[in-house]
Amino acid sequence: MNDLNLKIAIAEPSVIVRSGLAVALKRIPGIHAQTFEISSQEFLANYIKLHKPDLLIVNPLYWGSLDMGKLKDETGHLTLRCIALVTGALDDNFLKQYDEKFSLYDSIDQLRLKLNKVFETETIEPDEENDALSVREREILTCVVKGQTNKEIAQSLFLSTHTVITHRRNIARKLGIHSTAGLTIYAIVNKLIELDDKKKTFDQDFKNKKNESASKTTGTQITQINANSLD
Repeated sequence: MNDLNLKIAIAEPSVIVRSGLAVALKRIPGIHAQTFEISSQEFLANYIKLHKPDLLIVNPLYWGSLDMGKLKDETGHLTLRCIALVTGALDDNFLKQYDEKFSLYDSIDQLRLKLNKVFETETIEPDEENDALSVREREILTCVVKGQTNKEIAQSLFLSTHTVITHRRNIARKLGIHSTAGLTIYAIVNKLIELDDKKKTFDQDFKNKKNESASKTTGTQITQINANSLD
């Protein structure tokens, strides 16, 4: 199993609970936690917007009015994972907006299991005898054909970049195809992606490159005009 590198924001009014949880997170085997403690609700949204943490651990009893969906929209951080730090009785329906919940009585091992569950870390076993692509490999192949980078794929599928790279190596090995063009043909032939979808991706890439070229040309022209005006 791959180690997790996580940037974690802890929103809790009690400095004892907040700091204690930060220490516990850093003791979890296989988890490399960079923690930031937040005691003020007013500061929370700004921190998430600026620093884009992987995980927010929040005490719902203190931040009870906080809407996780609204917070993600307002901060532009739609992939933010949220864990409720439960310190008292809470309605189960209210907790449904969280990806998981921590208890003050959780052991280090329980915290590790819950974090692995939230971020869906997975062990990739080599499968030399079966050359069929797995469901995950098909998902990643589709993303590759659509022009997504390893980092973008990792973010959209909630995987580590290392896991994405490993899957891509397995895909290349199983199919014997090592170029994006070859993978595109395979995906179209096997109906993993529609030809119209690929055309839209190509058209968008062409439009972006055209706009970039036009922008550079305009910048060069402006520079030349400014230079001529100085002569």
